[in-house]
Amino acid sequence: MGFSSALQGRAAHEALIVRQDAELRLMETMKRSIQMKAKCDKEYAIGLTAVAQQGLKIDRADEMQGSLISKSWRSFMDELDQQAKQFKFNAEQLEVICDKLSHLSQDKRKARKAYQEEHAKIAARLNHLTDEVVRKKSEYQKHLEGYKALRTRFEEHYIKAPGRSGRKLDDVRDKYQKACRKLHLTHNEYVLSITEAIEVEKDFRTVLLPGLLEHQQSVQESFILLWRNILLEAAQHGDLTADKFKEIQKRIDTVISSINPTEEYGEFTEKHKTSPTTPLLFQFDETLIEDIPGKLTASTLTVDNLTVDWLRTRLVELESAVKECQERQLKMIEHVNGGSPVANGSVISNGSSASNGIQSNKDSQNRQSKDLNALRCQEKQKQKLVDMIKCALNEVGCEELPSGCDDHLSLEQNFIEHGFNNEQQRSNSTNSPGLGIMNELMRRGGVLTLLRGRGRHFKRKSTPQPTTPMARARQGRFSKLQPRSQSLGSLSLSLSTNRPLYEEEWFHGVLPREEVVRLLNNDGDFLVRETIRNEESQIVLSVCWNGHKHFIVQTTGDGHFRFEGPPFPSIQELIMHQYHSELPVTVKSGAILRRPVCRERWELSNDDVVLLEKIGRGNFGDVYKAKLKSTKQDVAVKTCRMTLPDEQKRKFLQEGRILKQYDHPNIVKLIGICVQKQPIMIVMELVPGGSLLNYLRKNSNALSTRQQMGMCRDAAAGMRYLESKNCIHRDLAARNCLVDFEHSVKISDFGMSREEEEYIVSDGMKQIPVKWTAPEALNFGKYTSLCDVWSYGILMWEIFSKGDTPYSGMSNSRARERIDTGYRMPTPENTPPEMYRLMLKCWAADVESRPHFDEIYNVVDALILRLENSH
Repeated sequence: MGFSSALQGRAAHEALIVRQDAELRLMETMKRSIQMKAKCDKEYAIGLTAVAQQGLKIDRADEMQGSLISKSWRSFMDELDQQAKQFKFNAEQLEVICDKLSHLSQDKRKARKAYQEEHAKIAARLNHLTDEVVRKKSEYQKHLEGYKALRTRFEEHYIKAPGRSGRKLDDVRDKYQKACRKLHLTHNEYVLSITEAIEVEKDFRTVLLPGLLEHQQSVQESFILLWRNILLEAAQHGDLTADKFKEIQKRIDTVISSINPTEEYGEFTEKHKTSPTTPLLFQFDETLIEDIPGKLTASTLTVDNLTVDWLRTRLVELESAVKECQERQLKMIEHVNGGSPVANGSVISNGSSASNGIQSNKDSQNRQSKDLNALRCQEKQKQKLVDMIKCALNEVGCEELPSGCDDHLSLEQNFIEHGFNNEQQRSNSTNSPGLGIMNELMRRGGVLTLLRGRGRHFKRKSTPQPTTPMARARQGRFSKLQPRSQSLGSLSLSLSTNRPLYEEEWFHGVLPREEVVRLLNNDGDFLVRETIRNEESQIVLSVCWNGHKHFIVQTTGDGHFRFEGPPFPSIQELIMHQYHSELPVTVKSGAILRRPVCRERWELSNDDVVLLEKIGRGNFGDVYKAKLKSTKQDVAVKTCRMTLPDEQKRKFLQEGRILKQYDHPNIVKLIGICVQKQPIMIVMELVPGGSLLNYLRKNSNALSTRQQMGMCRDAAAGMRYLESKNCIHRDLAARNCLVDFEHSVKISDFGMSREEEEYIVSDGMKQIPVKWTAPEALNFGKYTSLCDVWSYGILMWEIFSKGDTPYSGMSNSRARERIDTGYRMPTPENTPPEMYRLMLKCWAADVESRPHFDEIYNVVDALILRLENSH
């Protein structure tokens, strides 16, 4: 049953129009969905490429040379990259399919409109004739009624005056005859209109409408065929079981199956095979006891009244450790054998041990045997020490222990006679050698046990000192941070002065929280810094303790400072109290101050920098020419706006953190950073020529080819150094290079740099210099040093075009499209052909085909040498 016979009714026609509208909406829905799938496939391709590139970071690892599993992994990652390319290709094909759907939708709309117009046309003719028949019938009825009335009148006149004539009778007869004629004409028109309507209706019903519907059915079905083919094509480009994906998976399976554990370490073993390990000789250094008379003997335990208690305690500890080793061995053996006895001390597996799903039973047994052997070794080692201590104690006996202090008895007696408890007398007696030693012992230890065998304690009556080894060590470390103090007394004195907080070595100014966290690595590490909250300055104590904790210093009503404990008149005294008392900063945090972290050597004082004049503007703030007070050296200073959030300040300081470790004549030198107060500043060497881009434009007529090539060589030298340090610049351009004396070029502006062999952008591609950036970085967000090589090619073009804008007249998107299709900028005027060929190599679409900076430097250097020799 087709359209021609089944859809002739008005309701069917309207339903067909509604169906066509629904199909058009379905097409639009499909198009949007396929567009979304194409977008998702592209994003997945980008992610898959990032995964593959991350996995291929081992490519330079010579340590894995000859490894089958490393080789298989590289192949695995290469195949993932192929998958990414296939997904990207499929996504592009889906976009083509979306275009086909758009065209199909447009054609379908046109066909629907043509059908409606044709249907309306043939229906209008039938409707017109139907109306005409009705009209003719109405006229017929009208003329019939007139005819009947005139006929009646005429008959009346003839009956009343038969055989007579006259004007009135003639008038009646004429009207009657006219009515007869009109009636007959109307009758004929009515008959003809009915006949025509019958034929038109018959043709409409049997020829025109069926033909239109049959044609429409054909059109509809042809659209469905095209539609189906489009969907089949879309399905094919989303089919993960397609042959191409199967081949990739098959290759992955093949390379993984090629891993043979018995062959994995063959080449490694052959390459690194060595002679058996030479035994290490541990011998007592007898020079240590050369100046000690008689009491101590090399490699022999000394048992006397000073050591016997310690030896006995140590013996108990070691015997406990031996027992623990034995118990652990027994538990391990019972676990393996289900409680069955063990023959000859070896593990006998009864097959009851379950596999963990990764290792075989054999691997599990080997591991347990290894652990058991380790425990036996520990037991033997500690038993050796037990036997040694027992032997020493048995030789001496317990009734009369030799004295370990006889040689120092006179010193002790001298100390007692000089009045240990007299503070003034002790102060005046420091010139005495014996008392000098005792005072030093008192200063370091606080409590001394001096009288042999009696346990009598003598304590200082001065300011309490740290009494534990940990506390003494902590005080020593903290004292080193105070250049003005050499002892606890002088340290306390320095804290009572009016020295400002920013002079303390452990105060780091307005260093951002992210930078602070980088400095605090071990539990107990701490520093003090300043932060701005709600436009108000606050002092913060930052501590590493089960993570990183930050405590705001509270201010009391009388101007003192505190945390949860007592208040102090200065922040320095508050920090010293927390440090020496070893009390938690807050009970909830439990954080204890153990080691103050000093400012790094490249952290300068803000007051040491005098800003002279503004010479530029950067992304984070203004750039100034400045002078260092200490050295009178002219410097360049980048400032960071105070209103920027900490995240932006961290990015600002990143350039300084990268530059601080570099030293190369073609890399701008860092002098230091200033974070003691706002604004944060990066201090660098002042390069007098300014921006390379401005220099090229200002001196375009004066530059020679030799000078331009020299600039290229300088830039290559700097980038070669960065490449050797695994630093990716990411923003190499003439605007970010500086010119020193004699046209020397220095690489600058490391705000976007990353210290990695490969960097994947994870926070979007905003503020990316499109015309300087390599295609793989734009398309996939993947940066390597070879991306800098592409940018270097653009830099060369800028140098030889004397400061022209790359891809002049093109928008970023247009330039990107042209580059992807293979377009490369033409050579600037008067550029040596060899230099332009080098530019083209830098712009190779295949990343691995680009030269590294070492090769670039050698090529440019050789060309300069050849140019100089020719002249």
